[in-house]
Amino acid sequence: MSIEEKVHQVENLYVELDKQIFVFQQATTLHCKFGCGKCCTKPDIEATILEFLPFAFYLYQNNVAESWWERLKNNDNTICLIFNENQSGAGLCTEYKHRGLICRLFGYAARTNKYGKKELVTCQIIKSEQQAQYEAATRAIENEVAVPVFNQFYMQLAAIDYELTKQFFPINMAIQKAIEEVLQYYAYRA
Repeated sequence: MSIEEKVHQVENLYVELDKQIFVFQQATTLHCKFGCGKCCTKPDIEATILEFLPFAFYLYQNNVAESWWERLKNNDNTICLIFNENQSGAGLCTEYKHRGLICRLFGYAARTNKYGKKELVTCQIIKSEQQAQYEAATRAIENEVAVPVFNQFYMQLAAIDYELTKQFFPINMAIQKAIEEVLQYYAYRA
């Protein structure tokens, strides 16, 4: 499968996920605090290569993949380089459209616990500042309200390209490796 086909399939998966998250947010009224970005500052966020392939492809199409690769290679920061705490507006992700699967899922998706029950995975800010909505959302999930589930979306991602999803990396390394994947693909096709 070509890089373009993989990117298209990942983007389609993201469109479906975004729709499901929208429906879940409408049903629960949970929302991120305007301009927060706190979850992006965690130093141990991990991702797969494939979830950032659309971003890497976008960088390649705009002739900035190599400069981004250099920035990532020479970066010691564990905070995602796409995150910009000085950016104004609702979100602090400079490439929101191209954010990874983990970035999309966190806050509005569930994991399946060892008993097969779905548990909402969200931040402490939502849990404390929107406590009533959080508790209502938890009850709604127990009553089978539709909620995206982490492992189901990661399995769909793996079905696109298992090799690019079988290992998790620190987020900046995942982005760097996605860029390498795109650059290597086109190096032999130029």
